Amino acid sequence: MTSSVQVSREQRNIIVAVMLISAFIAILNQTLLNTALPVIMEGLNIDESTSQWLVTGFMLVNGIMIPLTAYFMDRIPTRNLYLLAMGAFLIGSITAALAPSFSVLMIARVIQAVGAGIIMPLSQFTMFSLFPKDRRGFAMGLSGLVIQFAPAIGPTLSGVLVDHFSWRAPLYVVVVVAIIGYIFGMVYMRNFSSIKEVTLDKFSVVLSTLGFGLMLYSFSIAGSQGFHHPIVFLTLIISFVIIAIFILRQLKIDNPILNLYAFETRTFTLTSIASMIAFTSMVGPALLIPLYVQSSLGLSAMLSGLVVLPGAVINGIMSVVTGRLYDKVGARVLVIPGFAILLISTVMMAQLTANTAYWYVITVYTVRLFSISLLMMPLNTAGINSLSNEMVSHGTAIMNTLRTIAGSMGTALMVTLMSIGASKYFAPTGMSSALAQREAMASGINLAFYVTSGFVLVGFILSFFIYDRGKKGKIPKHKNVRRA
Repeated sequence: MTSSVQVSREQRNIIVAVMLISAFIAILNQTLLNTALPVIMEGLNIDESTSQWLVTGFMLVNGIMIPLTAYFMDRIPTRNLYLLAMGAFLIGSITAALAPSFSVLMIARVIQAVGAGIIMPLSQFTMFSLFPKDRRGFAMGLSGLVIQFAPAIGPTLSGVLVDHFSWRAPLYVVVVVAIIGYIFGMVYMRNFSSIKEVTLDKFSVVLSTLGFGLMLYSFSIAGSQGFHHPIVFLTLIISFVIIAIFILRQLKIDNPILNLYAFETRTFTLTSIASMIAFTSMVGPALLIPLYVQSSLGLSAMLSGLVVLPGAVINGIMSVVTGRLYDKVGARVLVIPGFAILLISTVMMAQLTANTAYWYVITVYTVRLFSISLLMMPLNTAGINSLSNEMVSHGTAIMNTLRTIAGSMGTALMVTLMSIGASKYFAPTGMSSALAQREAMASGINLAFYVTSGFVLVGFILSFFIYDRGKKGKIPKHKNVRRA
């Protein structure tokens, strides 16, 4: 086993800056093409269903890679792993920017996703490795700032660049930032973690790839096809079976790619579930609210984007503030009011009509994102902090995997509920067909928010059982430390 290298405070700050830049561009890349898809369709002469694979394919590969990162972080020195991941991301980005055809662009997105899938868990692992426990809240707050800002500005930045230049312009921006991150990583990155003598269980890799890949695929098409569609239903059932086999194998073998004994720690289990609920309630509305503003209120795409912006800015700023508060008071004091505010604002968001005031939508949505800022960082930090040092790499990989599943599941579920609610709407006699369609859309979105309120209520109840201070927050001795 290779011992970790001690780094100075200055080196630590530079490494953190490098990781934040890398995480920012990796997350930005997930949403950057959303706005550019119509122009890419025209430029590469492809249809809408084909173009969607540029987004769906990236998410699938990204989600498949995340469970493998625990093994990579245990087996490969930090500096080498970062350069490999960022190198793959950079190669994919350059290829994407210069792609002459859809097939080349699709391959480039897959290569990008391989690197991005490693970068995110590695970034969180870096924060937990370089900062003491009483400073991890602040460190994760900085990470939260990046995580919240990147997807918020992605579509807006892409739209501006595409309007003034071409669909390749956003990809050039990704290349430039990736080059900066790679160069700084090559110069300043250090090895600071211990290398463990673990072997890769190939069968677990196959199960993980098939199980999580099929699950994410089924969720990605469920939004348009519905969960009742035979392909969606069968794919989901098969994925559940494969993942069940994967889980059983991880609990039995000595070299799991995800050490699921982390769930023996109550705080980690509770925060993982609560984090999935919070993340689901964040990503679903991020898709539905802009759609509501355009389809039900009849406003422009720019105004639909502005609905998200104030909340995203406040959320990003509050991530740093919440990080400092977490270091002083712990998670429980933050997540209980966080879930309470989220529950109230989610119920308020379920009262939409075709005539709801624009300011009401902005205000309530901003309050919702404020409440999310009280939840995501404290839940993640408390969960990982509850684990022994040997389990941190597995804990970060597990949480990132669960959030990826929650994001896909939440989006698919809310779109499906919206469709069901809209189809069940009965227009009053005398209402025009145009207004009826707008009201039907609002009715469907209301149903999605009511169901989401039920999930949030579960999270609110769980928050009362989360302890990360005092005796109840003691880290238990894991009987599987040798497996970590």
